[in-house]
Amino acid sequence: MTTKILSFLGVFFIASIVYSQEELYSAATIPSELKSKANAVVRYNDQKIEIKAYNEILVTQKRIVTVLSKAGNSDIDAVFHYGRGIDIKNLEVKIFDAYGKELKKIKEKDFQDVSAVSGGTLYSDSRVKYLDYTPISYPYTVLLDAEIEYNSTAFLPGWRPIEGFYVSTENSEYEIINSSEVEVKIKTQNFENYNITKLNNFHYKANDLSSLKPEAYSPPFKTYAPVLKAALVEFDMVGVKGVNNNWSDFGKWMFEDLLNGTDQLPDQVKQEIKELTKDSSNDLEKAKIVYKYVQDKTRYISVQVGIGGWKPMLATDVDRLGYGDCKGLSNYTYALLKEVGVDANYAVIYGGRNIRSIDKEFSSTQGNHVVLYLPNHENGVWLECTSQTNPFGFIAGFTDDRDALIVTPEGGEIIHTTTYPKEKSTQVTKARVKLLNDGSLNGEVTIKTQGYQYALHEGIQNEEPRNQDLHFKNYWDYVNNLSITEMEFENEKDSILFTENIKVSAQNYASKTGNLLLVSPNIFNRETHIPTRYRNRTLDFEIERGFVDTDEFIIEIDESLSFDALPDAVSIDTKYGFYQFSIMVLNEHEILYKRTYSLNKGNYPKEEYARFRDFVASVAKNDKAKLALTLKL
Repeated sequence: MTTKILSFLGVFFIASIVYSQEELYSAATIPSELKSKANAVVRYNDQKIEIKAYNEILVTQKRIVTVLSKAGNSDIDAVFHYGRGIDIKNLEVKIFDAYGKELKKIKEKDFQDVSAVSGGTLYSDSRVKYLDYTPISYPYTVLLDAEIEYNSTAFLPGWRPIEGFYVSTENSEYEIINSSEVEVKIKTQNFENYNITKLNNFHYKANDLSSLKPEAYSPPFKTYAPVLKAALVEFDMVGVKGVNNNWSDFGKWMFEDLLNGTDQLPDQVKQEIKELTKDSSNDLEKAKIVYKYVQDKTRYISVQVGIGGWKPMLATDVDRLGYGDCKGLSNYTYALLKEVGVDANYAVIYGGRNIRSIDKEFSSTQGNHVVLYLPNHENGVWLECTSQTNPFGFIAGFTDDRDALIVTPEGGEIIHTTTYPKEKSTQVTKARVKLLNDGSLNGEVTIKTQGYQYALHEGIQNEEPRNQDLHFKNYWDYVNNLSITEMEFENEKDSILFTENIKVSAQNYASKTGNLLLVSPNIFNRETHIPTRYRNRTLDFEIERGFVDTDEFIIEIDESLSFDALPDAVSIDTKYGFYQFSIMVLNEHEILYKRTYSLNKGNYPKEEYARFRDFVASVAKNDKAKLALTLKL
């Protein structure tokens, strides 16, 4: 009797699990609060990482995602990398309609199979399989079963309880099962205030997490969303054993096992670079000559082969071929500097316009880019080796103001890259304009930029004339009927100063009312973007980089016009920035418009966002202030 009861309960329990899972195939069972502001809902995500040895990991995943709209199609996350050291053992998908009825079954052979990198890559030994499914209607649900074996274990899968913007999570579970003797380390961030349960040190689950929505000026998603990072202390990178107790160990492993022996140069090149630098009075002069030599001789192209895409091309190969990726070009520059006696270090970093640092508290395989660091100079010098146009030591806009891993023979070290404070990120705009009595104008404008603002402007010099013309028309899109009659650019790389000289004309710039002309004196540098208003702001906000703009415009009016009314001077000083403008009458036909606008880098609480927005809105309003001219009768 007891056996029959236990048997019945077992069958009932299994049936309950199946029934519970089948409920998740129907969009109707999604809690309403999870559908709010969501493009997709993760109904169920169970990820298990079984560590069998330092070079053997099995990852199994069962995943159910309901896609609510077209914007949620990518949130299925049915993308699987494979190649050397990564083997897909099982991959299967089922598609269900809004009511939970199965529509389609997709096997691994039906997945798209492509190179893991874009067309900008010369060659790669990494590939991707991804689901290419076009839904016939929304919502629909995807059930994904995957099993992947890793012999290359440098990248241990982590966990994102909330997977991205506009994605809610109903159920998600993450577990590491370690049957090896290898130590596993994890780091959790931002788990507080979320319904996340720690079952043990390596087992977590999350339930009913509503989606996050991006807000203007909010920090990057990863800085406030919950995330779990994991790494092995001993790992394998495509057959090479690595050590990862801390950043010092990790950096030493990189130097000895990834970089050592890759910096050999042909004898002819050694002689050539020594000849070029023989008259240099110091190491910095030598480094500048080497940097220009690399810029003139090589070009960037992605090469994702070797040890997990982490080992650089041989310096001899870069020299012979004339190209390389960030690793190869940095290593080639390193080899040349070494040859002429200049100390330099290979540096791993996150490259991108948004500032992102290597996590100095958690050593692991991080970063997406490589640069060089020259330590024996004031504050150090950073070299972006993939650019054929960058000034020596200039990194603003892509690798500035973030922590990087410096690789040395003694070990790894985290160092912060160059920061460009607002006082060095300047834009000075000067203009002389003639305003005619029909409301038209013509003038000459000079824009000089430095620091981060140099990075925003200097690229225009490399564009086609048509694109240059369109750029300025977009830049001054509030000036109707604008014509660009002449453009000239000057790039002073030694002082990192970019100058744009532009001649312009515009019809009907001033609006005419009777015998009055209304004119905005700020012709060439207006704040036109007012941050979004939020009734209930949920995220803190950030100004990533500060700047200072200074403007001086001399406006000459036609002799048939006279000044009737001028706007009063304005000055606004806040913790977020400063703004002022004034108008000085030079004579009966000329005025001088002067303006200063600066923003202060910083992180600010959400409660202050409305005040920040009010400041920017005031700037935009005052930038449109008008003066009145009278047409003499």
